[in-house]
Amino acid sequence: MRIRPDIVVKSALVALFVFFAASAHAQATFEMQDLEIQTASGKTYSFTVELALTPDQRAQGLMHRESMPLDQGMLFDFGETRPVSMWMQNTPLPLDMLFIQRDGTISHIHKRAVPFSEAIIDSRGPVNFVLELNGNRADVLGISVGDRVLNKRIQESK
Repeated sequence: MRIRPDIVVKSALVALFVFFAASAHAQATFEMQDLEIQTASGKTYSFTVELALTPDQRAQGLMHRESMPLDQGMLFDFGETRPVSMWMQNTPLPLDMLFIQRDGTISHIHKRAVPFSEAIIDSRGPVNFVLELNGNRADVLGISVGDRVLNKRIQESK
C-alpha cells in the first residue's frame, strides 16, 4: 500500500487548523476579588471584579462578553507604573475605563468606550491599574477623577 503525499499534507493541515481554531477560542479564567470605590462626596460603591494579571488575561479582557452585571467589572494590574493604552477590539459592551494610580486614586476616566472600536484609549499618564465597568456607571454613580479605589490587589502594590 502506498501513502499519497498530498493526502498526508492535507490531513496535517486539517489537524493544524483544528488545533489553532480550538486554541483561539480558549478563554482565560480570572480570579475574583471585592473592590470598593469611595467618592469625594462620601459614598462607597461595592463591586466584584475579575483580575486580569497575566499578559494573556490582559489581552483577552472583556472581549466577546455580551453582558456584565452592574456590580461587576474587571481590574487590570500592569505590575508597574507606566502609560497604558487600551482598546475595544472584539468587545461588544460599552465600557467606562477608570485609570488608577498605585495608591488607588483615579487619575482619568474614559467614559462609554465604543464597542468594537480599535481606537486607542490612552491613560493620559502613568498608571498601575485600569478598572473596566459597564458604560455610564461612572456618571450614574457620580464617580470622578480623584476618587479612591480600594482593593486587596491595589493595597498590596503600595
